[in-house]
Order: sequence, then C-alpha cells, then structure tokens
Amino acid sequence: MSDVRAELREQFLDAFGGADFPVENQMDLVPALPDGPATRFEAGDVSLTAMELAAKLGSEQEFPYDTAEELVDDILDGLESKGMI
Repeated sequence: MSDVRAELREQFLDAFGGADFPVENQMDLVPALPDGPATRFEAGDVSLTAMELAAKLGSEQEFPYDTAEELVDDILDGLESKGMI
C-alpha cells in the first residue's frame, strides 16, 4: 500500500468511523465529519474535501455500507481507479 493511500485510509477511518452504521447514503456520513462537508483530507500531494469526494466518487460508491472499513476501502479504490492517488 502506498504511503498516500495508507495516510488517507487512516484519515478516512478517523473521520467516518463515528458515523452511525449502517449508512444508506452520503448524507448519513455528514454528522460524523468534524467540519462537515468542508472536512479536508491531505496526504502527499493529494488534498480533497469531503464534498469533493462525494462529487467525484458518487458513481463509485455502493451504499449501504455496514462498516467504516467497507466504506473506506471503496473510497480508496475509487480514488485509485480515477488516478487520483
């Protein structure tokens, strides 16, 4: 696993881990985020807000998610498939 992917994974788990799982859609995640949709994730030269993630990865996500790990794995796979990490 690349350093950027590993750093983002840790940040995503911290941010989304507090959500009330299972989550049915992106809006279910907002209350868990420390700065809501403006929550920023940064690793290496990658910098994204939660809002940007939602916009870029909406088609990559398959709700519902039962765990934060399942959600984070899909987010990271989506970022990778789009060449963003």
